[in-house]
Amino acid sequence: MKRRQFLRAGSSSILSLPLAFQGIKIGAFRNTIFDQLLSDETDRVFVLIQMNGGNDGLNMVIPLDQYDKLMNVRSNIMLPEADILSLTDTLGFHPRMTGMKSLFDDGRLNIVQNVGYENQNRSHFRSTDIWDTGSRAEEVLTSGWIGRFMDQRHAGYPEGYPNEANPHPIAITLGPTVSETCQGMAANFSIAIQSADSLREIPGQDGQHMPEGPYGLELEYIRQIKRQTNQYADLLVEASEKGVNQSSLYPDPGNNQLADQLRIVASLIAGGLETKIYVVNINGFDTHANQVEDGDTTIGDHSTLLGWLSEAMEAFMDDVQKLGLSKRVIAATRSEFGRKIVSNGSFGTDHGDAAPLMVFGECVNGGIIGENPIIGDQVDPRDGVAMQMDFKNVFASILVDWLGASESDIAQIFSHDYQHLDIVNPCDATTPARAAQERITTLKAYPNPFIDRLVLEFHSMGGHAEMVLLGADGREVSRLVDGAYQAGPHRLEIAVPEMPAGMYYYRFRQDQVSTGGSLVHF
Repeated sequence: MKRRQFLRAGSSSILSLPLAFQGIKIGAFRNTIFDQLLSDETDRVFVLIQMNGGNDGLNMVIPLDQYDKLMNVRSNIMLPEADILSLTDTLGFHPRMTGMKSLFDDGRLNIVQNVGYENQNRSHFRSTDIWDTGSRAEEVLTSGWIGRFMDQRHAGYPEGYPNEANPHPIAITLGPTVSETCQGMAANFSIAIQSADSLREIPGQDGQHMPEGPYGLELEYIRQIKRQTNQYADLLVEASEKGVNQSSLYPDPGNNQLADQLRIVASLIAGGLETKIYVVNINGFDTHANQVEDGDTTIGDHSTLLGWLSEAMEAFMDDVQKLGLSKRVIAATRSEFGRKIVSNGSFGTDHGDAAPLMVFGECVNGGIIGENPIIGDQVDPRDGVAMQMDFKNVFASILVDWLGASESDIAQIFSHDYQHLDIVNPCDATTPARAAQERITTLKAYPNPFIDRLVLEFHSMGGHAEMVLLGADGREVSRLVDGAYQAGPHRLEIAVPEMPAGMYYYRFRQDQVSTGGSLVHF
């Protein structure tokens, strides 16, 4: 590489230099590996709960102020008013959702009313695709909104992953297939597991000569993903064994598939897995028939599903609280559409439009966003609930307030006009890890750019400290600090070994707590 001349050098921060170096734009490095993965949001986890099939929101979150009008158009499935669990004077839960009501009463549940998108498509396949990709109804995208978010932070993935800076899976789908929401430009960022202890090495023919042409390229890609999955397997098993669930509210294994998945998620987080995104699934919401039972509208297929959802979420929230993870984890539901307002003759409902979406966690603003749906005096049999809140605004707000995305990031992820929703309260109180993180963010590494020497100033918490330089692919290039330091301030002058000019990242770690940034080498 040829060395470049800068107009200014010395100890000024590279963040102030809007230049191009070796073809890399230098300016705001918010989306680099360490600006994101080692920021104070690094221990936050987001769990996406997919309610597949199209959930009847009017039978889950019931607008009590519209009860009489709903009784006129869906009397064969409408719950008895006395059985509805009251949340406010005008809103209530299905009677099977006692766990959800407890979370709402505790301020750990936010209900976003009338969520959907403009020009709702009532096809399972197309609407699911829209929710997966975060597109507008008229757009067709090939990547998911989580995938595009991760592309901003992991350029080049999956090449070179896992690596020293990113040893853990970036996203995990509980189930047989990866989530399309996590599909990036080049690869899917999630790996699919049924259970952590079921992972086994995937056989292959590594080392064989690759045929030329597209077939060879595709075959090598498949082998790369296979190797990557095998490397992650040991970490997953180890985390699962370390993480012991604490809640007694989980049903027996096999009795609630969603609870089984969330039990695994909690154990992996508690076991030290640094995965940021988990996707879990509960199927069966396409309730064209037998949504309720003839003669008793409090039971039926939908009642069973809502009971499982409520039971699973109450147990999971109880588990993360007992595990000391409650300020690290939030979760949100989604379903591809709601159901029609008018019921059908089979004690069910057909494909509709908007429905409520729920966000769970200690770090959410408990309550309700949006107004109750309005049911007209005359309802066309084809009508669904009108959309009030765009689902893209819900998830964009979570990306911003929980996972550290900027509004410019959101503009690259979604093409709609973003409107922030006050769903997440990031929690002022910090975990021990994040409190320790705050104590080492005063670290200074200069000059930047540098040639052959660096000065490092930091405040030691006492104990072992290390500093490594990493290349743009996240691989370790040089270990500059590796030793024990007494508590207090330190200033080190470090001779940097000969290495190519270019962009590097540094990571400084004390007792598993890290901070870092970017450096340019002449």
